[in-house]
Amino acid sequence: MKKAIFITGGASGIGRAIAKRFAEGGWFVGLGDVDEQGMVETQHQIGLGYSFGHKFDVRNRDAWDEALNAFSMASGGRIDVVANNAGIPLGGTLDTNSVAEIERCLDINLKGVLFGAQAALPHLQKTAPGSCLLNTASAAGIYGTAGASVYSATKFGVRAITESLDGEWAQYGINVRSIMPSFIDTPLIDQVSNSQTNVAIRDQVTAAGLEITPVSEVADAAWDAVHGDKLHVPVGKTAKRAAFAARWLPGQMRKQGRSKANSFTGGEGARKG
Repeated sequence: MKKAIFITGGASGIGRAIAKRFAEGGWFVGLGDVDEQGMVETQHQIGLGYSFGHKFDVRNRDAWDEALNAFSMASGGRIDVVANNAGIPLGGTLDTNSVAEIERCLDINLKGVLFGAQAALPHLQKTAPGSCLLNTASAAGIYGTAGASVYSATKFGVRAITESLDGEWAQYGINVRSIMPSFIDTPLIDQVSNSQTNVAIRDQVTAAGLEITPVSEVADAAWDAVHGDKLHVPVGKTAKRAAFAARWLPGQMRKQGRSKANSFTGGEGARKG
């Protein structure tokens, strides 16, 4: 029987790339997203006979159970990996973030991961040892990013969830891993970071002198994380540099963060109006 992975945010970007990578590896792939059309496109790219799609919102705890139960039936009763990948960006200084933006980011990026972990546990217990919860964190979960306090908080939270569950679930033989991408070449990077700016995230990254990593590198990192024994896997030069500097050069890391803050807080030119 084929191994099976269920991926949230599978309609585009990192989720789609992970889906294609695992399908190439011979896995049966399940997709969850609010974007049904995007999921269908992902399924066409990897082959309808090798995939399953279920429209749902990760903020809905009951919907998680419905999605995973439906996927388990489609996959022959097994789920080897659940990839908590769904997430949204939110940038700008904290004072410019609206209550609605803050709550939406927290609900999707953090609560959605917790709900996914709860729902995944009984399924992963059935395929343990060696089953895996894979969480998409971020380089923003390595060191807080100026101009992204809420987003950074959610990704630090995903990192903490990964570390906590790695301890909790060791007794079941379930692996818990995170990937920590930096700025990735997906449609999300072409969006504006919040409602108060007209500058795309891609332009902010370029202005800060940082690189944009191909999405295929994230997919390969996800594959390696599931099959390896490393708890957190930084992806991209920026993430790897941040992981090194945060550990060994914290003073320099802080100095660089402060010097590049204007690129991500937007300055006067980034505000709408």
